[in-house]
Amino acid sequence: MRKVKSLLLFFIFTLSLSNSSNSQSVPASFADLAERLMPSVVNISTTTTITTRSNPFPFQFPPGSPFEDMFREFGVPQERQSSALGSGFIIDEKGVVVTNNHVITDAEDIIVRVNGDKEFKAKVIGADPLSDIAVLQLETTEKFVPVKFGDSDKARIGDWVIAIGNPFGLGGTVTSGIISARNRSIGLSRYEDYIQTDASINSGNSGGPLFDMNGDVIGINTAILGRSGSIGIGFSIPSNSAKIVIDQLIEFGETKRGWLGVRIQDVTKEIAEVENLDEPRGALVASVAPNSPSEKAGVKAGDIILEFNGEKIQEMKELPIIVARTEVGKKVKVKIWRNKKEIIKTITLGRLETSEDFKVAEKNTPLKEERIEKLKITVKQLSKEDIKTRNLPNQTSGLVITQIDSDSPLNNTIELNSIILEAQKKKIRNSNDLNQMVEQVLKSNQKTILLVIYNSQNQRRYIGVKLD
Repeated sequence: MRKVKSLLLFFIFTLSLSNSSNSQSVPASFADLAERLMPSVVNISTTTTITTRSNPFPFQFPPGSPFEDMFREFGVPQERQSSALGSGFIIDEKGVVVTNNHVITDAEDIIVRVNGDKEFKAKVIGADPLSDIAVLQLETTEKFVPVKFGDSDKARIGDWVIAIGNPFGLGGTVTSGIISARNRSIGLSRYEDYIQTDASINSGNSGGPLFDMNGDVIGINTAILGRSGSIGIGFSIPSNSAKIVIDQLIEFGETKRGWLGVRIQDVTKEIAEVENLDEPRGALVASVAPNSPSEKAGVKAGDIILEFNGEKIQEMKELPIIVARTEVGKKVKVKIWRNKKEIIKTITLGRLETSEDFKVAEKNTPLKEERIEKLKITVKQLSKEDIKTRNLPNQTSGLVITQIDSDSPLNNTIELNSIILEAQKKKIRNSNDLNQMVEQVLKSNQKTILLVIYNSQNQRRYIGVKLD
């Protein structure tokens, strides 16, 4: 009997060792995996021509002067090439490449470097600003080595991952780390369900792949948290969400997202108590768009959506993501909490992109102001409306200065409503770009930042600013 017990204990011990060995262990090396994947990861460079008119007079007209508009067109047109860098990866042997939309926005020429040496021109098959995804086609008949998408839903916190990309234009750079968190939202886009990783991601990694240990793409590297480069907090679009958008862009050249036609808000603890709901969960319907799928199905303001097409809604932010990835025209069952009981509504989904609700929201969405603390200024993203109002070139991007503190190094040097176009000869697309440039300058010996701006009269100026 004692011998049987000993054998049983030995069997249990060896079984536990076997189970623990099946869990993901620390890799001895990433070399074999990196070598296999590198030919499928590409470096992307884009160029944009910016046209401006120089002031033909040796003086400036005061703001609001009637002569300002009269003589604006007399300036000599000047063209300047602006460039940007990013990453991407090949998903089809015919040269279909996936990257971020912000990498190729407004680009006139897109050059894709494959395997570090071969360069090809590329055209845009389709791009989606809402998810920040773009699909390119290399203009060649050559065959390429594609990578496969993995199942991002199976990726667990703590799993090993590697990122490959083109940080700071260095190309072919491999970094490793783990999945730090799931379902992150950081306020960059409408549909956010990011994978967070501590694999080092820097400027230029945008659009590059995040691989699991099988060599499958489980994310598209999109954003970093940190003003001076990677601080171990990077964000990737999950492959399962990205693939739906990518497939639509390839098939249609545009997205076709499901649309309910409701404005929603969080269900707070207080609201849950008033509605006699067991816990704060679901999405509270604040209003219903006229003639929308929800109105036609009888959804009302004050309803709480608990479940959509069989998927439970724990937090309000989950609902738009789930609806958007659902097929247009599909009939779905929606579980609603109304008058302290559950009811079911059947809704035929519309298409978001063609809805009046979407068009109005896109037109009226205010761009939030952001603080550039080291410069002691407040800025907002240059909008299409700003470009139209100020009669700027269509491809202009930058930051509009909305506030300058009295102790700002820019005070008495730059006017309010000036547009920051470049810093240290690098194009500024968002506040993160500017913050990074400021941090680099503060770490240098010179401590002077070179800004390129449009002043309030839309005159292009180079401004040198000494930072403390």
